Amino acid sequence: MTIAHNTLVLVADGRKALILRNHGDEQQIDLRTETHREREDRKDSDIKTAPAGQSPAPAGTGLPGGTMEEPDFHQQEEDRFARDLTERINAMALAGELDALVVVAPARTMGVLRPLWHKEVAARIVGEHVKEMTDRPTPDIEALLMNEAAPPA
Repeated sequence: MTIAHNTLVLVADGRKALILRNHGDEQQIDLRTETHREREDRKDSDIKTAPAGQSPAPAGTGLPGGTMEEPDFHQQEEDRFARDLTERINAMALAGELDALVVVAPARTMGVLRPLWHKEVAARIVGEHVKEMTDRPTPDIEALLMNEAAPPA
């Protein structure tokens, strides 16, 4: 994949986001960090408000109601983090701070991001990689983008 000079590269998951910019050119990628955001992974007791509830009995069956499954609060926090990230990238595009964008994120995060992109952002996406890379060093991200080598998992 060729990455033009000044292309923004978003590397994200539900807990961490790196916004990098290519200071190199199409022949030699030189990613430099512009912004780094990390969400605190709170304890269950800090985010739970009540125990799992009961579902009502099916009407007219005389059967008892069942226990409702507890929501995954950590997943909700990760999805919220990804939604906040899209708002930031959308604002950057509308402010003219974004010419081209490459997104690197795992499938779950990518599924949250894609439908929330503003049309201005969607028009500027030049590449997507469905991969977890937030804990990898910058040279591994550059290698992924250059298709030189698959970084170790």
